[in-house]
Amino acid sequence: MDSLITAAARALATGDPLGALKRVALRDDAPALALRGIAMAQLGDLVRAKALLKSAARAFGPKEAVARARCVVAEAEIALVSRDLGWPAKALDAARSTLEKHGDHVNAAHARNLEARRLLLIGRLDEAERRLAGFDPTTLPPASRAARELVIAGLAIRRLRTKAARVALARAEHAAREADIPALTAEVESASLVMNTPAARLIARGEEHPLLLEEVEALLASGALVVDACRNVVRDAGMIVPLATRPVLFALARTLGEAWPADVPRSTLVARAFGGKHADESHRARLRVEVGRLRVELRSLADVSATKRGFALKPRRSRDVVVLAPPVDEQHAAVLAFLADGESWSSSALAIALGASSRTVQRSLEQLAAAGKVQSFGRGRARRWMTPPVPGFPTILLLPGSLSGY
Repeated sequence: MDSLITAAARALATGDPLGALKRVALRDDAPALALRGIAMAQLGDLVRAKALLKSAARAFGPKEAVARARCVVAEAEIALVSRDLGWPAKALDAARSTLEKHGDHVNAAHARNLEARRLLLIGRLDEAERRLAGFDPTTLPPASRAARELVIAGLAIRRLRTKAARVALARAEHAAREADIPALTAEVESASLVMNTPAARLIARGEEHPLLLEEVEALLASGALVVDACRNVVRDAGMIVPLATRPVLFALARTLGEAWPADVPRSTLVARAFGGKHADESHRARLRVEVGRLRVELRSLADVSATKRGFALKPRRSRDVVVLAPPVDEQHAAVLAFLADGESWSSSALAIALGASSRTVQRSLEQLAAAGKVQSFGRGRARRWMTPPVPGFPTILLLPGSLSGY
């Protein structure tokens, strides 16, 4: 490798894309194309970067498998940053295997980090954790260690293990300072802010206030009966009753939980569960049926007792009943929470991340656009959606619907 290529590679490793371009901007050989592509990616021109990397991969000869694999890894990182979740993950896996086979453990580790970040983004936490296992992180350069610790912190946050998250973020901060790459330092600082951002609201006895992630963790371990509107379940410290597929039952449970220890009038329950403005006899009959179903679902956690004016929730083991609600009540809160990361998303990528159909996500985006909450650019398959950060919405690491482990 000639001196200009070596100097450009070193510049990129220290986060100096302009310094790299000064050395290889006018060259069209395969190594220069690859370095130009990485430099353009660091500068934010992802379209140009992708084209350069594809050209570089084609230009490398059949005996240069490692160089082609490195181009694939760089393409995968661009796909992740641009939220192209449909990018072929098998190509990255094959590139990682090639790099490991040829002893390029640093870039193989980077490929593992990218695989884990994608899995974290779409909520496949166990798989993401397995991707990070199997190699010694102490042998990695500081930038790679920082990236790995950010994934570990993301996993801990999703699982509501706040102490482990803070430890990982501290390690990431130390590694980022050692790497001395401003963009990486900024990414770690942004991730650390998550720990001081309200993750949910506590509603109890007619009052509500925001909760940090550590307070959510403590609440779920407190033994209280929690009507969890972030995940649409009812839980105490030892049992979870999922109601995500029973929206009417969950609406009743949440309304009863918000009023506890008082009862709730039948007219209020009808309005919250069925959207009816006036409780006629048909509504009352349906309410009795749905309350009976709710009793069956919650029988191990609580009873739903009839009162003169309505119904009341009575926990069996817990001394307290609270409602855990999202930071902001919004019909399309999950879509907005993903868009609040500041990146541009395609509707298909949102569908993958949310585990929903493309049509469902498209309808949500259209309604949000009509309300002026999101905006799109591009046409057809190139269309992307984004929004400025929305006050009160968590980042992707804090997305309530993606939390698991409880």
